[in-house]
Amino acid sequence: MGFDVGQPENPYSARFLGTCLIGGLVLGASMLGFYLGLPLPPIGIKRKKKKPIRVYMDGCFDMMHYGHCNALRQARALGDQLVVGVVSDAEIIANKGPPVTPLNERMIMVSAVKWVDEIIPDAPYAITEDFMNKLFNEYNIDYIIHGDDPCILPDGTDAYALAKKAGRYKQIKRTEGVSSTDIVGRMLLCVRERSIGDTHNRSSLQRQFSHGHGQKFEDGGSGSGTRVSHFLPTSRRIVQFSNGKGPGPDARIVYIDGAFDLFHAGHVEILRLARGLGDFLLVGIHTDQTVSANRGTHRPIMNLHERSLSVLACRYVDEVIIGAPWEVSKDMITTFNISLVVHGTVAENNDYQKGKCNPYDVPISMGIFRLLESPLDITTTTIIRRIVSNHEAYQKRNEKKAESERRYYEDKTYVAGD
Repeated sequence: MGFDVGQPENPYSARFLGTCLIGGLVLGASMLGFYLGLPLPPIGIKRKKKKPIRVYMDGCFDMMHYGHCNALRQARALGDQLVVGVVSDAEIIANKGPPVTPLNERMIMVSAVKWVDEIIPDAPYAITEDFMNKLFNEYNIDYIIHGDDPCILPDGTDAYALAKKAGRYKQIKRTEGVSSTDIVGRMLLCVRERSIGDTHNRSSLQRQFSHGHGQKFEDGGSGSGTRVSHFLPTSRRIVQFSNGKGPGPDARIVYIDGAFDLFHAGHVEILRLARGLGDFLLVGIHTDQTVSANRGTHRPIMNLHERSLSVLACRYVDEVIIGAPWEVSKDMITTFNISLVVHGTVAENNDYQKGKCNPYDVPISMGIFRLLESPLDITTTTIIRRIVSNHEAYQKRNEKKAESERRYYEDKTYVAGD
């Protein structure tokens, strides 16, 4: 007599058969795991979901640059979620001097970094016991992260002493070749050079900063001691910052170009709008020579590779063209399958429309050009004017930082990491 699985004669037989089948599957899985050397949970007990490791990093993030972004990238690699504290304007003034960019702009910048998961505004400059407990208990932070350069408070104590004592501190490698102090120094030197001219046929001091020439330290006036940039771009760093993914076959590709010098909140906001118009945002970054030809010999402040990394770190950007041409040609549009070319209403130089050669003539003729209303009225010149208008305050700020910068580079030892 045949056995009918659909309607068994004895219900107890069916239950017994089901138990045997399930038991056989569990036993088979257990034997396979044992054979492969894999740990298996006890039968009947569900494996608990692993708690994400949350790490915290704070900073002023004033005049945010690729060094800040690389620090956040390294911090994120030490956990599953990165929470970032952005120090208040008042705390920066009390500990370092006046910030160049106010808190609201710094919040936009940090929020746009693709490795950041959460932000705490108005964070304290020093990790106090109360704030540390708040991080551990309210924000569920596992580790507090900082770079290998010392962060010394005005009273001479370590800002992260309590975190170290609690055994919840981890260190990352500082990104060399750039700092906010250095960038302010570059601008102060440019201002000074413009006032005295290029005497004795010497090359621009800004060029020395951007390309790493000259002596180890330059006197930025009144002994500011700003360090010359020795940024050495590597292919690995570019890969670390890159998304590593191309557009899909049917993706709507949006293109925007510019200098993106002293990458600021205005840049971030126009990139955010541009990204919202398509599936893939391609950003063209002009060469140093192109920027100088169109903005003046003292531009750019940051060189091509520095500017490229800052843009690549932005969460709204999918890919960059390092050294994009000034004119958007038909061949370029075809090569990259560009669907839309955009430009912001707020820019360093919008006189291109009045000139004989409009760099956007081709996309305009193709009907794929669009002018975007810029959310913020900020340009690179805006940032430079802030420095110039408060020259003495920033000079004093740089002088305060000069000695610690010197000590770091003179006493520097090798630190493993990225």
